Amino acid sequence: MLAVYFIASLTHFAHNAEYIAYYPNMPAFITRETVYWAWLAVSSLGVAGLIVSRMGLHALGALLLMAYGACGLDGLLHYTLALCSEHTLATNLTIWFEVLAGVALALASLAMLARKSNITRHWQRV
Repeated sequence: MLAVYFIASLTHFAHNAEYIAYYPNMPAFITRETVYWAWLAVSSLGVAGLIVSRMGLHALGALLLMAYGACGLDGLLHYTLALCSEHTLATNLTIWFEVLAGVALALASLAMLARKSNITRHWQRV
């Protein structure tokens, strides 16, 4: 799921950056460069989650990956600026690819957290 969301996020952010002029009602302070910087910031959550998970800090890794996946919901903010019908088909596809992949990653990370946590073991005994 991490790889799928990474690709979905990169696809959406790259489309956003390269076609920023065609996104309806986009604020002027959002430029091609700021979009790529934002993607790097968001992606750092995923990288950090992967690193700390590999270091054995599974709960922290799962939380970071959940946050990374939840960032996929930010694509829905495009619809606060313009209706779905005002965006191109490609724009809508990249938005929804990122949203769905992000939610899937967040849910998978939540499941990983539940498996690794003592909370799950506690409830199994009750």
